[in-house]
Amino acid sequence: MTSRALLWFDRLVPPVEESLARIRNYLPFFRKQTEDDVTSAATDSPQVARHREIGLNRPQPQRYASNRISTAKYNLLTFFPKFLLEQFRKYSNCFFLLIALFQQVPDVSPTGRFTTLVPLLFILAVSAVKEIIEDIKRYRADNHINKRRIEAYRNYQWKYVRWDQVLVGDVVKVWDDHFFPADLLLLSSSEPQCMCYIETANLDGETNLKIRQGLQATIKVVNPNDLREMSATVVCELPNRHLYEFVGNFQETGEQIIPLGPDQILQRGAKLRNTKWIMALVVYTGHETKLLMNSTTAPLKRSTVERIVNLQILLLFFSLLVICLIATIANEIWMRTAGFYHWYLALSESPTITIGHNLLTFIILFNNLIPISLQVTLEVVRFIQASFMNVDLGMYHEDSDTPAMARTSNLNEELGQVKYVFSDKTGTLTRNVMEFKRLSVGGIAYSIEETENPMNSTLIHNLTQGHQTSGHIKEFLTLMAVCHTVIPERDPCNDGKLCYHAASPDERALVYGAQRYGFVFQNRTPEYVVIDALGKTERFEILHVLEFTSDRKRMSVIVRTPNGKLKLYCKGADTAIYPRLKDNQQSKEITLRHLEQFATEGLRTLCCAVVEIPEDIYEDWKATYHKASTALQFREEKIAEAANLIERNLVLLGASAIEDKLQDKVPETIASLLLADIHVWVLTGDKQETAINIGYSCRLLTQGMPLLILNEDTLDGTRETIIRHLTEIGESVGKENDVALIVDGKTLTFALTCEIRKDFLSLCRSSKAVICCRVSPMQKAEVVELVANGTGSVTLAIGDGANDVAMIQKAHIGVGISGVEGLSAACASDYSIAQFKFLARLLFVHGAWNYTRMSKLILYSFYKNICLYVMELWFAMYSGWSGQILFERWTIGFYNLLFTAAPPLAMGLFDRTCSAETMLKYPKLYTPSQTSELFNVRVFWMWIGNALIHSLLLFWLPLFMFSQDIIWSNGRDGGYLVLGNTVYTYVVATVCLKAGFETQAWTWLTHLAIWGSIATWFLFFIIYSNFWPVIPFGANMAGLDRMVFSSATFWAGLLVIPVCCLAGDLAYKALYNTVKKPLYELVRESEIRKSDPSVVLQEPKLTETARLLRNVKSVFRRPSPTSSVRAALEIDLAHGFAFSQEEHGAVPQSEVIRAYDTTRPRLDQSQHPL
Repeated sequence: MTSRALLWFDRLVPPVEESLARIRNYLPFFRKQTEDDVTSAATDSPQVARHREIGLNRPQPQRYASNRISTAKYNLLTFFPKFLLEQFRKYSNCFFLLIALFQQVPDVSPTGRFTTLVPLLFILAVSAVKEIIEDIKRYRADNHINKRRIEAYRNYQWKYVRWDQVLVGDVVKVWDDHFFPADLLLLSSSEPQCMCYIETANLDGETNLKIRQGLQATIKVVNPNDLREMSATVVCELPNRHLYEFVGNFQETGEQIIPLGPDQILQRGAKLRNTKWIMALVVYTGHETKLLMNSTTAPLKRSTVERIVNLQILLLFFSLLVICLIATIANEIWMRTAGFYHWYLALSESPTITIGHNLLTFIILFNNLIPISLQVTLEVVRFIQASFMNVDLGMYHEDSDTPAMARTSNLNEELGQVKYVFSDKTGTLTRNVMEFKRLSVGGIAYSIEETENPMNSTLIHNLTQGHQTSGHIKEFLTLMAVCHTVIPERDPCNDGKLCYHAASPDERALVYGAQRYGFVFQNRTPEYVVIDALGKTERFEILHVLEFTSDRKRMSVIVRTPNGKLKLYCKGADTAIYPRLKDNQQSKEITLRHLEQFATEGLRTLCCAVVEIPEDIYEDWKATYHKASTALQFREEKIAEAANLIERNLVLLGASAIEDKLQDKVPETIASLLLADIHVWVLTGDKQETAINIGYSCRLLTQGMPLLILNEDTLDGTRETIIRHLTEIGESVGKENDVALIVDGKTLTFALTCEIRKDFLSLCRSSKAVICCRVSPMQKAEVVELVANGTGSVTLAIGDGANDVAMIQKAHIGVGISGVEGLSAACASDYSIAQFKFLARLLFVHGAWNYTRMSKLILYSFYKNICLYVMELWFAMYSGWSGQILFERWTIGFYNLLFTAAPPLAMGLFDRTCSAETMLKYPKLYTPSQTSELFNVRVFWMWIGNALIHSLLLFWLPLFMFSQDIIWSNGRDGGYLVLGNTVYTYVVATVCLKAGFETQAWTWLTHLAIWGSIATWFLFFIIYSNFWPVIPFGANMAGLDRMVFSSATFWAGLLVIPVCCLAGDLAYKALYNTVKKPLYELVRESEIRKSDPSVVLQEPKLTETARLLRNVKSVFRRPSPTSSVRAALEIDLAHGFAFSQEEHGAVPQSEVIRAYDTTRPRLDQSQHPL
């Protein structure tokens, strides 16, 4: 076998293997089984493995899935069946395939055997090329991930391999700030006690870092020699989609079995952070990783417009059958009655033709009532529209050199009909960057932006100049530098500059904030921390760390200060700190006002306090705390009670404010979406407090908006809470109310059950904003599916992480952010953009324009075909219902190909209602497309009716002119083709002028399309009429140009008949715009007049009577029984408190800080040459 053949074979094998591995996803039987069913079935069956066994440094007992991933719709095996399935879901293609088969019957088709088959094959070819081009883009994006490099231990040495070459059982080495290529079992790391930090924002949306810890048995595996000598077996559960669960055992040869849990697992999609390197064993690969088990296969999506067209084509087909049956019956009647009087036709001598034969003839004759050219036109227009999006500089992100990318063009018009937007938080709305912004100390508010050099700020001036608050300022800055679990490290590559590693991004921001004010956190050891306070080195002994939990909403450290005093520094939510403050503190009220001011600015706030502890009280409490921490029952509750005993009589120092930096123009974009009557939901895996705080920051939630919070642990509790809230809302259920609904993941599990999902959806639809917290990737998809199926509205999901793939694929439209979290979401999306702010332009400009363009294109395509081809029905009345065609065969074929092809293309590509700037500035202009005003069943049949009227006029008026069969002064007769070509000319002129009549934005290309199409027909008519006898073709058209053009009647009709047809359209439009002019027409007229469109967009003000009635309604409205509870809860959360830190992690934070000694040199990779 040649090397080229081997290369081809190597390229072919991976797609084939992947297809076989994923084939169960395409079978209905396997689709019905969830992953739990498969696992349980494997457990019950003695012939199926109940677990996975992985050997370390030995061959694997079986072959596992490849680590190659694919988000493409097709591969070599599935392209033709899936493509044909998608194409023949369109009823028009099924219809034309049927017509093409009918035409193969001998002596049936009046239009030839291949006039339908060839165009159909051309349509399928164009569609196939478009699908292949779009799927190649997905394939290249997948390849970008599959070809990433990772160090793997092969043949007793480290080698760089591609991700798609990683195998189960490999030992890989991952460096800091790199993603994990598969699901890994942590063996060793550069950190003490085999710990490592991971960022899971790409999995669950949480901003805080999590700690994972390897086994003590593998902690010393740090070089190739250690790996060579190790032989072990890992037995674990089968692949499943449970992100937070893992069960397994680890056993070295000849040693005891060690249990494994989720604390040792590093999942694909997560990133290594604050850790130089780790070594890990590959457990699950490719589509068997937990991340990809939570995703679904790429769906075949169709737009709402396409589904409506599909249904109308079905109705038109039945109408066509009725017409054909009528024509067939009429033919039989004519043959039996009128045939006697037309003896010269010799009908009695002609062979007998059956009714079925006639029916097939009429079906083929009238098949063009459904435009076969529509599919080609749609594919071409959609492809070019997608290209417009790709090159739109308004959606180009210069900083990252990332343009927008339309990965599919089938949903272009769907972008104009979005009613619900489901957004991820981390990486989509936020940058996952915390920055210290404001602080309040001793009742005085300060901003870190007052001066470029904080050492010259008012805060430091008050501290050094003996201001009355100087004591509070020093304690506050000391607290920021001491009360945390941050690990400092000096970067040898950056002149020993300090950098801080923390599980909580909030804590890191506070430490950096203290550093900017001259209180620099320098070193940490297991016993103490060292800070540089304005040039003076101070050491604080860390005695106890009272960790943060979501119940406590605070953390404290007990330290011994350099002067020997015992102090407790505490920071947390105002609701957790204020009840523990000493009485009669002057700054309490003003600090609370500062908190409210900070929260209004969308900042995350913490209150800071201190208390000095007497030695005797500390010793007593120390014994109590030790007893609680060693309790065998209810340990956590007893530790919390012990902490409450010492966290009393606190002295308020002030408050800090941190900005969770949003992506650029997120609040403005969300405000625009809301103005366009688009409901915005946030689905995040992050904590509830963090999500609510971001809701305020991005202006999805407003101060004063009541919050309905669902935090229930049981199905019954969830049902009761939902029903209670629905009762409170009363008559306004199902209507948008000025309330926000906050749901956590556990409650969502119960809310999505069959019993109460309808009530839950009603509560969601009654809320102005919905935020779902702590949700899994599959729950995100289930929420999207609930809304899509329950409301029938068009949904859009947008995210940037791998945890967003499921909802992106489940929504009608999936938008991926090409962000820092990798390309998983972008690869699985229908459209990708670099920033959330570009969503407004994608919907309001391209979405609305494409919807308008596609609506007109489809309606016009049906209109122009019915105008021409229904004339065969009128002509059948004069041809004995024989199936004789009025027009020459090739002029029929070129009608859609040449003479009327350009106008719909111009409408589909260049027409628009208003300019892009106006569409962005006034989101209300999105409403016509969103509410399907321009394309629905009523509008469709109005155009069909309009086409029938025009067809009647275009046939009967010329026939009336030809009623005496003489149109020349010499009295000669030209035959039926003179009438046919005359009518054909009027039709071309009328339908082209109709396109201009419906066009709202004229360009030179529009003029070229309309006038050029009419000119093309005249040019063709002249050339074709002179083929014979020079070219032995078209004998029946010879000299017809001279016959037609020499008739004054023809030219008079050309001036009068198209005008008569369009006069009714003009009158209707004038009347409609006078009585009920659409909003977009008003704005367009304002643009033409170059006046301000805001004048016509202003909503009418309420009259005095209406205002009084509204006030009366609010007075008599029954108060909600839980309104006081909601108000209290709102106050609790209105200050923007959020503190991101992992709770109940693999290693408690109090133990993490005891494991580090930054005064000693850390383990460096240079000591372990790999």
